[in-house]
Amino acid sequence: MQRPATIRHRTSLYEDAVAIVEGEFQSDLSLDDIARRVASSRRQLQRAYAEIGRTTFREHLTAVRMDRAAEMLQARGLTVREVAHRVGYRQPAQFAKAFRRHHGLAPSDFRASRRFGAAPDSSAVGIQQAA
Repeated sequence: MQRPATIRHRTSLYEDAVAIVEGEFQSDLSLDDIARRVASSRRQLQRAYAEIGRTTFREHLTAVRMDRAAEMLQARGLTVREVAHRVGYRQPAQFAKAFRRHHGLAPSDFRASRRFGAAPDSSAVGIQQAA
């Protein structure tokens, strides 16, 4: 059993890291960069993500980016390439692969399914909760 002070510290680290990721998801973020900004070691931040968030930094960053991308694909007249760049991907193909893995559909298919009111099969959607 962990000490309450350890749990509080890791919760604070996790919450600070989540705030940075959600505010700057389009930037080139790294675990080392976030750890430095929250005045922690890389390993302590990894533990906070694992124990408090039940995820990893990379999974959290990807989930935030994919959720924002889904919003952009539904709400705006942006191309898939523009959405990819706005959520922090330099290569649209890499973005499309990550989007397909996360949502179960290619970005263009996702957009088309939303346009016509159809929802993807829920078993194919791999949405992960960040918190």
